[in-house]
Amino acid sequence: MDGPTGVVFPATGDGRRSTTALGRAVVADALRAVDPVGARSAEHETDWRHGYLGHFRRLVEAGLLSREAALTVARDGLAGLHTRMRYVPADGGEVALDEAFALPDGEPPLETATVTGAGPVERELSVPYRGQRLRGDDLRRRLDAWVDAGVIEPSCAEAVLAVQANPDWLDLRDQRIVVLGAGAEMGPLPSVLRWGGDVVAVDLPRPEIWRRLLRTAHRHGGRLHLPVRPGTGDGDAALAAGAGADLLHRLPQAARWLDGLDGPLVLGNYVYADGATNVRVATAVDALTVHLGRRRPDTALAFLATPTDVYAVPAEAVAHAERGYAARGLARRSLRLLSGGRLLHRNYPPGADPGVNDSLVPQQGPNYALAKRLQRWRAAVARDTGATVSFTVAPPTRTRSVLRNRALAAAYAGAHRFGIEVFEPATSNTLMAALLVHDLRTGGGPAQDHPWRDEAYAAAHGGLWRVPYAPRSALGLAVLLGLGGARA
Repeated sequence: MDGPTGVVFPATGDGRRSTTALGRAVVADALRAVDPVGARSAEHETDWRHGYLGHFRRLVEAGLLSREAALTVARDGLAGLHTRMRYVPADGGEVALDEAFALPDGEPPLETATVTGAGPVERELSVPYRGQRLRGDDLRRRLDAWVDAGVIEPSCAEAVLAVQANPDWLDLRDQRIVVLGAGAEMGPLPSVLRWGGDVVAVDLPRPEIWRRLLRTAHRHGGRLHLPVRPGTGDGDAALAAGAGADLLHRLPQAARWLDGLDGPLVLGNYVYADGATNVRVATAVDALTVHLGRRRPDTALAFLATPTDVYAVPAEAVAHAERGYAARGLARRSLRLLSGGRLLHRNYPPGADPGVNDSLVPQQGPNYALAKRLQRWRAAVARDTGATVSFTVAPPTRTRSVLRNRALAAAYAGAHRFGIEVFEPATSNTLMAALLVHDLRTGGGPAQDHPWRDEAYAAAHGGLWRVPYAPRSALGLAVLLGLGGARA
C-alpha cells in the first residue's frame, strides 16, 4: 500500500503526516492543565524546529509546582500522544494506536530460540575504562574521582558501590531482561550475559545485528532468547537470517511473542532511530509498555535518559557550578564580556533550589527531544502506580549515532575543556547496567517525594549539571575547540 505503515503520525487537514503538528499538540496537551499560558505558546509556535527548546524547558518548570503537577504533565502528555498517533497495518485500514494489538498480524507467530553461552560467568563488578578493567579499590577510586570532578552525582557512586558490595546481585537468572533495541551500544545486553543472566533480545530482522549479538552471547555465560520465524534452523547463520521482531511495522506480532514468555519481565527501552522515525519507534515501545503492563502487572521498566535534556537538579549541584563560576579565569571572563553575554553565562541563578539544567542540543532536534521525553513521562507515571522502574541519566557517550553528526562529534571532542567527560560506549553501558542491577535489587531505588528527584537520583550526566556555564552557551566554543583538535 502507498504511504507509511505501522505506527504513524496522524494526518493533518491537508493529508500530510506532520511531525511538527504532533510535537506542538502533545507539548500543549502536557502543559494545558498546569500551565495554560505555556500551552497556548506551544500551540502558536511558528518555528518549531528551532523554537521547541523553550517549550521543552517549560514542561519541566511547570512540573516543579508540585508532585501532582509533574504527574499531570506526564499523564496528559502521554494521553495526547496515544490519542493522536495511529497504526496502519500492511493490509488494512488505519486504526487508533491502542487498537493495534487486537489486529490479526497476517504472519505466523514468532517462535523462541535460545542460545546458551560457553564463556565464563563473572560475579565481580568491573568497569572498562581507558584500556583497563576497574574493579575493587581501583573502581572505588574512579567513582570518587568522578564525584569530585562533578561528572556523576554522589548517589550514582553510592548505587554502584552497593552493587560492588553485593556481588550476588549480579546473578540475574531470576529476571527476564527484555532489551528492546538489543543491538544498541548503550544497552545492558553484554553485561547481563557476562553476569550469566537471561536476555530477551528484540531488534529488527537484520542479519548483521543478530550475527553480532550471537557472537556476544557465545563469549559469555548467560542465555540469549531471540524471536525467530517458524522453520528457522539451528546454527548461527540460520538464526541470524531468521531472527528479529519489527516493533514499528509489526507491533502486534512482537507483543504476542513477548506476552507468551514465561516469568516476570523487565522491559528495557533502548531503541533509537534517526529523525521522525525515532518518535514513531518510541511511541510503538510506549504502546507496547502499556499493553504488556495491563496483561502482566508485575512487569518492571527500565530506561536510559539522555543527558542532553532539561532536568531539575539538586542544590548541591548548583553550588558546585557556582564555585566553578566564581573561580573562572580572566580569559573566560573577557570572552563573556566581548560576546555581549551570549557566551559562557552561568549555569544557574545563585542559590537556585532546585536548579534547572538546560542541556538541550539544537542539532538533535525536536523529534529526539519528544522521543526521550515520552520515556521520562512513562517512568514517572509507572512509578506512581507502584511499578518497579529503573530510570537513569546516562553520560555523554561516543556512540555511532552521535559521531555521525559532525557538530555533535566536534562538541564532544572539545567538551573536556569545560569539565565535561565524554565516555566510551563500553564504559557507559557497563556503568548503566550496574545501576539497573541496583534498581532491580532495591525496588527501583529509594522513594522520593517528587519525580524530579527520581530523575536526579544516581545520574551520571558527565558533568553537564555541575559545570559553571550553561551548556548551550559553551556549545559553539566546544565545537570550535573540537574541530581544532581534530585538525591537529
